[in-house]
Amino acid sequence: MNARVKRVLEYNKMKEQLKEHAASSLGRKKIEELEPHTDLQTAKKEQQRTYEGTKVLRLKGQVPLGGIQSIHAHVKRAQIGGMLNAGELMEIADTIYAGRRLKSFVESMIEEEIELPLLLELVENIVPLTDLERAVKQCIDDHGEVMDAASSALRSIRQQIRSSESQVRSKLEQLTRSSDQQKKLSDSIVTIRNDRYVIPVKQEYRSSFGGIVHDQSASGATLFIEPQAVVNINNKLREARVKERQEIERILQELSSHVQEHTEELIENSVYLGELDFLFCKAYYAKDMKAVQPRLNEEGRLDFKQARHPLLSEEEVVPIDVELGTSFSSLVITGPNTGGKTVTLKTAGLLTLMAQSGLFLPVDEDSEAAVFTDVFADIGDEQSIEQNLSTFSSHMTNIVDILKKVNHRSLVLFDEIGAGTDPTEGAALAVSILDYVYQTGAKLVATTHYSELKGYAYNREGVMNASVEFNVDTLSPTYRLLIGVPGRSNAFAISRRLGLDESIIHAAEAEINAENRQVENMITSLEEKRRQAEEEMKEAKQIRAEAEALHQELDKSMQELDNQKSALLKEAEEKAEVEVKKARSKAEEIIGDLRELQKEGHRVKEHQLIDAKKRMEDAVPELTKRQKQIKKQAKKDQSFKPGDEVRVLSFGQKGQILEKANNKEYQVQVGIMKVNVKAEDMEKVKAEPVKQPTRPVTSVSRNTNVKPELDLRGMRYEDAMRQVEKYLDDAVLAGYPQVHIIHGKGTGALRKGVKELLKKHPSVNQTRDGGMNEGGLGNTVVQLK
Repeated sequence: MNARVKRVLEYNKMKEQLKEHAASSLGRKKIEELEPHTDLQTAKKEQQRTYEGTKVLRLKGQVPLGGIQSIHAHVKRAQIGGMLNAGELMEIADTIYAGRRLKSFVESMIEEEIELPLLLELVENIVPLTDLERAVKQCIDDHGEVMDAASSALRSIRQQIRSSESQVRSKLEQLTRSSDQQKKLSDSIVTIRNDRYVIPVKQEYRSSFGGIVHDQSASGATLFIEPQAVVNINNKLREARVKERQEIERILQELSSHVQEHTEELIENSVYLGELDFLFCKAYYAKDMKAVQPRLNEEGRLDFKQARHPLLSEEEVVPIDVELGTSFSSLVITGPNTGGKTVTLKTAGLLTLMAQSGLFLPVDEDSEAAVFTDVFADIGDEQSIEQNLSTFSSHMTNIVDILKKVNHRSLVLFDEIGAGTDPTEGAALAVSILDYVYQTGAKLVATTHYSELKGYAYNREGVMNASVEFNVDTLSPTYRLLIGVPGRSNAFAISRRLGLDESIIHAAEAEINAENRQVENMITSLEEKRRQAEEEMKEAKQIRAEAEALHQELDKSMQELDNQKSALLKEAEEKAEVEVKKARSKAEEIIGDLRELQKEGHRVKEHQLIDAKKRMEDAVPELTKRQKQIKKQAKKDQSFKPGDEVRVLSFGQKGQILEKANNKEYQVQVGIMKVNVKAEDMEKVKAEPVKQPTRPVTSVSRNTNVKPELDLRGMRYEDAMRQVEKYLDDAVLAGYPQVHIIHGKGTGALRKGVKELLKKHPSVNQTRDGGMNEGGLGNTVVQLK
């Protein structure tokens, strides 16, 4: 893409926003290299990568990207035999760890059966160099310092250094604390000059200490002297530090050689980590903008629903709908200046570049973007004093260059086409340029305030008018894009609102020819009809919403009413069944009495017994017709199968289904009999849940006179033992699950006796010593059975 186009469409500013989400310099470098893709499949693949990144963020919330460093230069130096310092080696180890952690993170999601094919393809190429990472971290700490544990020789040298430093400081501190020597010192401190320990001595006492002068103060009154007494120790210390430096260099060289062995893997890891950082950077950016994935095509179709310019804040931006490439391939936006035409143009252009770069767009769902081979733009005032170019000349220079390169797979954006010259000539030229671009098959969006171009779309097939809405009442643009409605200048209306004399306005209107007035009137009529249609649509939507709400409320009320009716019927049925059971029980009792009388010799015939039972059954209260219907329906809805426990209603006996005899009857085992019973004459018997044996609980009213603790401190041994036994019995009767026996620490005899008694007592479950807040060893906590 042309660098000028990316600049005027603010593509680079968008990339700066994108960089804010990068976790490493590798990711930022990938963003700097980002370019719109002109191949549909490549753009789709990048969009899919972004989708997988957003999927991870949606499921996991965040991604472990910390620790990724730019190690390419370090690895290259190690590759040619150079020695890396401790910090550089630590950056390599951190990057290895970051790659290993990120690889594990993605693979764990794959194990959860989350589909991330493109992410998996990237992480599979990361080589987990755990041996190199471990080798570095065993020698270098988190602050980039070589540790004592790096080698036994280094540990020994550093022990020698610490010992020598201690000796030097000890001797020098003896001098600074000596009352005889303090008057000879400028200050009672030990300091360092030229890596050697020294003391500050007054000039006049230089000869009192001997040794070496390493420095003096600015005034010359103080000399920093290394006394003769510590010269030899300082020499040893210096030799040890030289050995330390040599040993550290040996260790670093050894680690650098280890890095040299894995240069290819490290460089490849760095590349893939940069790709992953860039991928998740795009995902975080999409999440931040509440952006969505657009559908992509290469036919030049744009359909941005509720599009928002990514560089404008949510408070400022007004979403717009932009459509192009379906029923029309050219869109001409007319209207006054400061109405938002240029923002609309930039929004369409920038979102197209973003979509081709694999980025999600700040639009609503089901939006569509096209992949173009070129995006051309002539936006803004490009006049150059140095090149002696006017505004018109600057625009035409750019347009000439565009017309040389445009083709059927181009998107062309013209802002204020034909401006900067005579309006009549400019409008005519603009029409010719728009026709030329249309004939190439390119997709075009152009803005203009020339009234001559308002009728352009009406005379050209495949061209559509549009305008940016302007509120005359508030004298401000609404920034809404109205496709199909040409814009009008509103100059007279604005002047009238601002108080310009009406005679002046009438005189100006008279200057406009009839054709222009007709066009303006037509546009005004269109706008009024559109506004009226929108208001009616809004009112219709409100009425529909109220109707739907009322319908839902009625449905809810009907459902509640049916539930109430069902509940009342069920209650009535249950009451009736209770009465039935009572009546049958009474009947059985009466018949039983009659049989007893018969056995005792009273003459009661069997048919009389049956007749009595029949009459008593007839006396049982019947269900209402509605209840019967409900019960019949319930029976109908029941399904039976062999093995089901059922109640035969006509017998009033329980039985078990053996098999299905025919379509209407089942064979049922009732006692010792097998009978055929119809489905409507049976009901299922609910299996009673098996009751689990429960531990019997004895309810004991708690004796409020028994406290949950017994204090034995100060008692004699025998009295204390009696008190414990009596207290345990009272506590059990009071229902306490746990009590405290306070015996104190003392000699331990009372504590031991209590422990022995509790161990044998039948009501004691277990014991323990009191905790820190329970008196410790002076208290025994008793769990009762």
